[in-house]
Amino acid sequence: MAELQTQGLGIRIGDVRVCRDLDLHVREGESWCILGRNGTGKTTLLHTLAGLRTAEAGDLTLNRRSLAAQPRREVARQLGLLVQEHRDSFPASVLETALIGRHPWMGPLQWESHGDHRIARQALRAVELDDLEQRNIATLSGGERRRLGVATLLTQDPDLLLLDEPTNHLDVHHQVHILELLQRKVRDDGKTVIMVMHDINLASRYCDRFLLLLGEGRTVQGTTEEVLTAGLLEELYAHPLQAISGPHGTAWLPAGPGQRQ
Repeated sequence: MAELQTQGLGIRIGDVRVCRDLDLHVREGESWCILGRNGTGKTTLLHTLAGLRTAEAGDLTLNRRSLAAQPRREVARQLGLLVQEHRDSFPASVLETALIGRHPWMGPLQWESHGDHRIARQALRAVELDDLEQRNIATLSGGERRRLGVATLLTQDPDLLLLDEPTNHLDVHHQVHILELLQRKVRDDGKTVIMVMHDINLASRYCDRFLLLLGEGRTVQGTTEEVLTAGLLEELYAHPLQAISGPHGTAWLPAGPGQRQ
Protein backbone atom coordinates (compact mmCIF):
# COMPACT_ATOMS: atom_id res chain seq x y z
CA MET A 1 0.00 0.00 0.00
CA ALA A 2 1.21 3.52 -0.78
CA GLU A 3 -0.87 6.58 -0.02
CA LEU A 4 0.66 10.04 0.32
CA GLN A 5 -1.42 13.02 1.36
CA THR A 6 -0.77 16.69 2.06
CA GLN A 7 -3.12 19.21 3.64
CA GLY A 8 -2.44 22.93 3.43
CA LEU A 9 1.18 22.32 2.45
CA GLY A 10 3.27 25.45 2.13
CA ILE A 11 6.87 25.42 0.88
CA ARG A 12 9.28 28.29 0.39
CA ILE A 13 12.94 28.23 -0.56
CA GLY A 14 14.56 31.63 -0.22
CA ASP A 15 12.41 34.12 -2.10
CA VAL A 16 10.71 31.38 -4.15
CA ARG A 17 7.25 30.30 -3.07
CA VAL A 18 6.93 26.71 -4.32
CA CYS A 19 3.36 26.07 -3.19
CA ARG A 20 0.78 27.32 -0.72
CA ASP A 21 -2.20 25.49 0.76
CA LEU A 22 -1.47 22.43 -1.37
CA ASP A 23 -3.93 19.58 -0.81
CA LEU A 24 -2.60 16.54 -2.62
CA HIS A 25 -3.85 12.95 -2.43
CA VAL A 26 -1.70 10.35 -4.17
CA ARG A 27 -3.29 6.90 -4.12
CA GLU A 28 -2.01 3.39 -4.66
CA GLY A 29 -1.47 2.53 -8.33
CA GLU A 30 -1.30 6.12 -9.59
CA SER A 31 1.47 7.65 -11.66
CA TRP A 32 2.01 11.37 -11.04
CA CYS A 33 4.23 13.89 -12.80
CA ILE A 34 5.33 17.28 -11.47
CA LEU A 35 5.88 19.85 -14.22
CA GLY A 36 7.18 23.39 -14.02
CA ARG A 37 9.73 25.87 -15.31
CA ASN A 38 13.30 25.86 -14.05
CA GLY A 39 13.53 27.36 -10.59
CA THR A 40 9.90 26.83 -9.55
CA GLY A 41 10.90 24.28 -6.89
CA LYS A 42 10.06 20.90 -8.39
CA THR A 43 13.00 19.18 -6.71
CA THR A 44 12.33 21.00 -3.45
CA LEU A 45 8.74 19.78 -3.49
CA LEU A 46 9.81 16.20 -4.22
CA HIS A 47 12.35 16.27 -1.38
CA THR A 48 9.67 17.61 0.96
CA LEU A 49 7.32 14.79 -0.02
CA ALA A 50 10.17 12.37 0.73
CA GLY A 51 10.59 13.84 4.20
CA LEU A 52 14.04 15.33 3.53
CA ARG A 53 12.85 18.92 4.01
CA THR A 54 10.45 20.46 6.48
CA ALA A 55 7.49 22.31 5.02
CA GLU A 56 6.74 25.86 6.09
CA ALA A 57 3.12 24.94 6.78
CA GLY A 58 0.67 22.07 6.52
CA ASP A 59 0.60 18.33 7.13
CA LEU A 60 2.20 15.43 5.26
CA THR A 61 1.11 11.84 5.83
CA LEU A 62 2.30 8.52 4.46
CA ASN A 63 -0.27 5.73 4.68
CA ARG A 64 -2.38 7.97 6.94
CA ARG A 65 0.37 8.50 9.51
CA SER A 66 2.51 11.59 9.94
CA LEU A 67 5.61 11.10 7.81
CA ALA A 68 7.81 13.02 10.24
CA ALA A 69 6.72 10.83 13.17
CA GLN A 70 7.68 7.55 11.50
CA PRO A 71 11.17 6.01 12.01
CA ARG A 72 13.41 6.57 9.00
CA ARG A 73 13.98 2.84 8.46
CA GLU A 74 10.21 2.28 8.38
CA VAL A 75 9.80 5.17 5.93
CA ALA A 76 12.55 3.74 3.70
CA ARG A 77 10.65 0.46 3.45
CA GLN A 78 7.61 2.34 2.13
CA LEU A 79 9.13 5.23 0.17
CA GLY A 80 12.21 5.56 -2.03
CA LEU A 81 13.78 8.57 -3.74
CA LEU A 82 15.88 8.83 -6.90
CA VAL A 83 17.79 12.12 -6.63
CA GLN A 84 18.70 14.16 -9.67
CA GLU A 85 22.48 13.95 -9.18
CA HIS A 86 24.46 11.54 -7.02
CA ARG A 87 28.10 11.80 -5.96
CA ASP A 88 30.13 8.69 -5.18
CA SER A 89 31.16 8.52 -1.53
CA PHE A 90 33.59 5.60 -1.94
CA PRO A 91 34.75 3.11 -4.61
CA ALA A 92 32.20 0.39 -5.25
CA SER A 93 31.01 -1.96 -7.95
CA VAL A 94 27.69 -1.68 -9.73
CA LEU A 95 26.30 -4.66 -7.80
CA GLU A 96 27.52 -3.32 -4.43
CA THR A 97 25.81 0.01 -5.16
CA ALA A 98 22.52 -1.64 -6.12
CA LEU A 99 22.63 -3.66 -2.90
CA ILE A 100 22.47 -0.42 -0.88
CA GLY A 101 18.76 -0.56 -1.67
CA ARG A 102 18.42 -3.58 0.61
CA HIS A 103 19.78 -1.81 3.70
CA PRO A 104 16.36 -0.69 5.06
CA TRP A 105 15.38 -4.35 5.19
CA MET A 106 18.48 -5.53 7.05
CA GLY A 107 19.19 -5.65 10.76
CA PRO A 108 22.21 -4.13 12.54
CA LEU A 109 25.52 -5.76 11.50
CA GLN A 110 23.66 -7.98 9.05
CA TRP A 111 25.26 -8.83 5.70
CA GLU A 112 23.37 -9.03 2.43
CA SER A 113 21.85 -12.47 1.89
CA HIS A 114 21.66 -14.57 -1.26
CA GLY A 115 18.09 -13.32 -1.58
CA ASP A 116 19.29 -9.71 -1.47
CA HIS A 117 21.82 -10.44 -4.21
CA ARG A 118 19.10 -12.07 -6.29
CA ILE A 119 16.84 -9.00 -5.94
CA ALA A 120 19.70 -6.65 -6.87
CA ARG A 121 20.66 -8.71 -9.92
CA GLN A 122 17.02 -8.78 -11.08
CA ALA A 123 16.92 -4.99 -10.83
CA LEU A 124 20.18 -4.62 -12.77
CA ARG A 125 18.80 -6.93 -15.44
CA ALA A 126 15.62 -4.86 -15.61
CA VAL A 127 17.59 -1.68 -16.44
CA GLU A 128 20.01 -3.53 -18.78
CA LEU A 129 23.07 -3.26 -16.54
CA ASP A 130 23.47 -6.94 -15.63
CA ASP A 131 26.61 -7.27 -17.78
CA LEU A 132 28.30 -4.47 -15.79
CA GLU A 133 27.69 -5.69 -12.23
CA GLN A 134 31.43 -5.89 -11.38
CA ARG A 135 32.31 -2.57 -13.03
CA ASN A 136 33.63 0.23 -10.79
CA ILE A 137 30.93 2.91 -10.66
CA ALA A 138 33.56 5.60 -11.25
CA THR A 139 33.89 4.33 -14.85
CA LEU A 140 30.17 4.54 -15.70
CA SER A 141 28.71 7.05 -18.14
CA GLY A 142 26.02 9.49 -17.06
CA GLY A 143 23.29 7.32 -18.54
CA GLU A 144 24.63 4.15 -16.92
CA ARG A 145 24.73 5.93 -13.56
CA ARG A 146 21.13 7.01 -14.02
CA ARG A 147 20.02 3.46 -14.74
CA LEU A 148 21.98 2.26 -11.71
CA GLY A 149 20.07 4.77 -9.58
CA VAL A 150 16.79 3.32 -10.83
CA ALA A 151 18.07 -0.21 -10.19
CA THR A 152 19.01 0.70 -6.61
CA LEU A 153 15.52 2.09 -6.09
CA LEU A 154 13.98 -1.11 -7.48
CA THR A 155 16.23 -3.14 -5.18
CA GLN A 156 14.90 -1.13 -2.25
CA ASP A 157 11.40 -2.15 -3.41
CA PRO A 158 9.25 0.52 -1.72
CA ASP A 159 5.58 0.90 -2.59
CA LEU A 160 6.02 4.62 -3.36
CA LEU A 161 8.75 5.66 -5.80
CA LEU A 162 9.76 9.33 -6.05
CA LEU A 163 12.00 10.08 -9.04
CA ASP A 164 13.68 13.37 -9.93
CA GLU A 165 14.19 13.50 -13.70
CA PRO A 166 14.57 9.71 -14.21
CA THR A 167 15.31 10.12 -17.94
CA ASN A 168 18.24 12.54 -17.48
CA HIS A 169 21.35 11.51 -19.48
CA LEU A 170 19.48 8.64 -21.18
CA ASP A 171 19.29 7.99 -24.91
CA VAL A 172 15.87 7.55 -26.49
CA HIS A 173 15.89 3.76 -26.14
CA HIS A 174 16.64 3.88 -22.44
CA GLN A 175 14.24 6.77 -21.79
CA VAL A 176 11.39 4.65 -23.13
CA HIS A 177 12.73 1.48 -21.50
CA ILE A 178 12.89 3.03 -18.01
CA LEU A 179 9.49 4.71 -18.28
CA GLU A 180 7.85 1.49 -19.53
CA LEU A 181 9.51 -0.36 -16.64
CA LEU A 182 8.03 2.09 -14.15
CA GLN A 183 4.67 1.86 -15.90
CA ARG A 184 4.69 -1.93 -15.45
CA LYS A 185 5.56 -1.52 -11.77
CA VAL A 186 2.45 0.62 -11.36
CA ARG A 187 0.18 -1.56 -13.49
CA ASP A 188 1.33 -5.04 -12.46
CA ASP A 189 2.76 -4.58 -8.96
CA GLY A 190 0.51 -1.84 -7.59
CA LYS A 191 3.39 0.59 -7.07
CA THR A 192 2.81 4.33 -6.90
CA VAL A 193 5.07 6.76 -8.77
CA ILE A 194 5.68 10.50 -8.49
CA MET A 195 8.14 11.87 -11.05
CA VAL A 196 9.61 15.24 -11.85
CA MET A 197 10.02 15.55 -15.62
CA HIS A 198 10.66 18.26 -18.18
CA ASP A 199 9.48 16.43 -21.32
CA ILE A 200 5.73 17.04 -21.62
CA ASN A 201 5.26 14.40 -24.29
CA LEU A 202 6.95 11.57 -22.39
CA ALA A 203 5.11 12.63 -19.25
CA SER A 204 1.72 12.59 -20.95
CA ARG A 205 2.40 9.12 -22.35
CA TYR A 206 3.45 7.48 -19.09
CA CYS A 207 1.67 9.42 -16.32
CA ASP A 208 -2.05 9.75 -15.56
CA ARG A 209 -2.01 12.55 -12.95
CA PHE A 210 -0.21 15.89 -13.05
CA LEU A 211 0.77 18.66 -10.66
CA LEU A 212 1.74 21.92 -12.37
CA LEU A 213 3.87 24.46 -10.50
CA LEU A 214 2.83 27.76 -12.05
CA GLY A 215 5.02 29.97 -9.90
CA GLU A 216 4.42 32.23 -6.89
CA GLY A 217 2.93 29.29 -5.00
CA ARG A 218 0.16 28.60 -7.52
CA THR A 219 -0.53 24.98 -8.46
CA VAL A 220 -2.97 23.08 -10.64
CA GLN A 221 -3.55 19.34 -10.45
CA GLY A 222 -5.65 16.80 -12.28
CA THR A 223 -5.73 14.18 -15.01
CA THR A 224 -4.06 14.46 -18.41
CA GLU A 225 -7.27 15.71 -20.00
CA GLU A 226 -7.90 18.24 -17.24
CA VAL A 227 -4.54 19.97 -17.03
CA LEU A 228 -2.53 19.31 -20.20
CA THR A 229 -4.33 22.02 -22.13
CA ALA A 230 -2.86 24.70 -24.35
CA GLY A 231 -3.86 27.48 -21.98
CA LEU A 232 -2.34 25.94 -18.85
CA LEU A 233 0.81 24.67 -20.55
CA GLU A 234 1.49 28.04 -22.18
CA GLU A 235 1.07 29.70 -18.80
CA LEU A 236 3.29 27.07 -17.21
CA TYR A 237 6.18 27.53 -19.65
CA ALA A 238 5.54 31.17 -20.67
CA HIS A 239 5.81 30.17 -24.31
CA PRO A 240 3.28 29.44 -27.06
CA LEU A 241 2.85 25.78 -27.92
CA GLN A 242 1.54 23.91 -30.93
CA ALA A 243 -0.60 20.82 -30.39
CA ILE A 244 -0.22 17.97 -32.90
CA SER A 245 -2.70 15.10 -32.71
CA GLY A 246 -1.52 11.58 -33.46
CA PRO A 247 -2.37 7.93 -32.86
CA HIS A 248 -0.78 8.04 -29.37
CA GLY A 249 -2.46 11.27 -28.29
CA THR A 250 -1.48 14.91 -28.46
CA ALA A 251 2.14 16.00 -28.86
CA TRP A 252 3.21 19.47 -27.77
CA LEU A 253 5.89 21.44 -29.63
CA PRO A 254 7.19 24.98 -29.14
CA ALA A 255 5.31 27.16 -31.60
CA GLY A 256 7.19 29.28 -34.08
CA PRO A 257 5.94 32.50 -35.73
CA GLY A 258 2.43 32.03 -37.08
CA GLN A 259 2.05 28.55 -35.57
CA ARG A 260 0.26 29.36 -32.33
CA GLN A 261 -3.10 27.60 -31.96
